[in-house]
Amino acid sequence: MKRFSIAVLPGDGIGPEIVHEATKILKSAAGRHGCELDLHEALVGGASIDAYGVPLKDSVLELTLKSDAVLLGAVGGPKWEGLDYSIRPERALLALRKELGLFANLRPAKIYRSLIDSSTLKPEVIDGVDIMVIRELTGGLYFGMPKGIEKLPDGTERGVNTMVYTTPEIERIARVGFEVARKRKKRLLSVDKANVLETTELWRKVVTRVGKDYPDVHLTHMYVDNCSMQLVRNPRQFDCIVTENTFGDILSDEAAMLTGSIGMLPSASLGATRNRAMYEPIHGSAPDIAGKGIANPIATILSVAMMFKYSFDMEEAASEIENAVEKVLDVGLRTSDIAAPGAKEVSCSEMGEAILRELDG
Repeated sequence: MKRFSIAVLPGDGIGPEIVHEATKILKSAAGRHGCELDLHEALVGGASIDAYGVPLKDSVLELTLKSDAVLLGAVGGPKWEGLDYSIRPERALLALRKELGLFANLRPAKIYRSLIDSSTLKPEVIDGVDIMVIRELTGGLYFGMPKGIEKLPDGTERGVNTMVYTTPEIERIARVGFEVARKRKKRLLSVDKANVLETTELWRKVVTRVGKDYPDVHLTHMYVDNCSMQLVRNPRQFDCIVTENTFGDILSDEAAMLTGSIGMLPSASLGATRNRAMYEPIHGSAPDIAGKGIANPIATILSVAMMFKYSFDMEEAASEIENAVEKVLDVGLRTSDIAAPGAKEVSCSEMGEAILRELDG
């Protein structure tokens, strides 16, 4: 019998609510496929700051390093925005990515037929959209040195962030992109700004070279400004997009909104080995609706599906969860963020229970 240890980090805002529903699905799917789970819950982000004064305790980091996978809710909120950058809730997320070596972020954006009217774009533009954004996660502007804000002799200040990528960093994310594309439609678009930024000139050079090892995958290149426009103009042209950290952060959120709600999109952050992975919804902590029971748990539940696929190598369990979500949407159940005329609006827990019933058959 397979046995997996999972670090469960609900976090802040709506995090505890959506993670609670997702763990029900996690347990059910594992039981259906003969798996045993050891779930270990811990505080992270603002909740950890309130309890311990730091966004990520060493003991919690150690827990994640010993786990087969990490399930994260969301971190942050206005309550902690006045703190120094070094101890804000988001530092926990960056630290987890760094210490776990999570260099590849996979963000799918798929249109559900039953939700096609939820998008702000015309149905004929988005019908059939199914995009996977593969974002480099541990390099670029967010981690490059030097960085900071310094005082100048004339009394003004200067802010500095450095975009840095090495050949090995680009090679490894490119290979993830090609491997993912190989399992889909065998089309990979690499996004850069090689006409302006030398860093991404190197990016294009390295990705092109790696592409020679994947002759079955059709590789193309596009500048990031054009890609952002094309995602709105003609999103169906895209299958897999691989790009650097900052561009990926922006483009993946743009792709997410094609679907009508950021509450629908999961993500997987992967490292070099199967037990280095973290799964989380791409939305934030939404403190304005926390505790009201109206959050959408679907992104977190679909993140659990990705966990079964990428960490546990259990494609069938992943597909069952995805199918259960689609069936519940097809019968017209909606949380408030995706509510539409004629649909039945349900709470966070009611949506979770409906998906669980569908999964259990």
